[in-house]
Amino acid sequence: MNRPGRNDTCWCGSGKKYKQCHLAFDQKIEDFERRGYLVPDHKLLKTPAQIEKIKASCKVNIAVLDYVEQHIRAGISTEEINDWVNKITYDMGAVPADLNYEGYPKSVCTSINEQVCHGIPSKDIILKDGDIINVDCSSILDGYFSDSSRMFCIGEVSPEKKKLVDVTKEAVYKGLEQVKPWGFMGDMAEAVQKHVESNGFNVVREIGGHGVGLEFHEDPWVGYRGRRGTGMLLVPGMMFTIEPMVNMGRADVYTSDGDNWAVYTEDGLPSAQWEIQVLVTEDGHEVLSW
Repeated sequence: MNRPGRNDTCWCGSGKKYKQCHLAFDQKIEDFERRGYLVPDHKLLKTPAQIEKIKASCKVNIAVLDYVEQHIRAGISTEEINDWVNKITYDMGAVPADLNYEGYPKSVCTSINEQVCHGIPSKDIILKDGDIINVDCSSILDGYFSDSSRMFCIGEVSPEKKKLVDVTKEAVYKGLEQVKPWGFMGDMAEAVQKHVESNGFNVVREIGGHGVGLEFHEDPWVGYRGRRGTGMLLVPGMMFTIEPMVNMGRADVYTSDGDNWAVYTEDGLPSAQWEIQVLVTEDGHEVLSW
């Protein structure tokens, strides 16, 4: 970790001298690093000014998902969801982060039933009674990024699907309880994995969460299979998503040959995902987008 001189201006943007601001903070991180732990670099820590800008972006993301929640129903196409996302996002002065990201052709991901993630909206895909769908929305406002997703049950879904959706959401918040300064990413991962598996489901291994805020996808990569006391040290200013993908059956998944985006469960059984954007604070955490 590169540190300023004691009397230099602190890296956090406070305008204070380093010795009066983040010197002791950085020394604590370096002590963990000397003991062999993986620690974040300054570039992964958001400053107060950046956090305020990111929170404004998160308000857009929340507004979009609130609109979807109020209007989603059987009989609509996933292309209509894409249209809603575009309208709300652009009306609020933001841009959909998904659109054209690494060639992705739409403004939102709509993943239904056995689709794990990255389902592409289409006028030919019509929601029907009994479906479960994940709507994954990301926004850019003034260059700052937000990212979250929600699950929706369309009409009357089976008890098994309802349990999958509910357990996945519960797992997110079990993990969130473990997000606190000077803990570890593995604390969160273990809590998610234990809750999922105790309910008879499995967490997808290959796809995880990520840092977010200044870019769409930043370090660290965030997995949901782990052990307490392992993984990256959690320190105030870190920001990332908690978004486990939980399969009713086996954890195995594959990517569609047809569009090279949509990910499916190998056994054809349903999958669910909730995503929240989280900031590690001095006394715990703050959920920014949900």
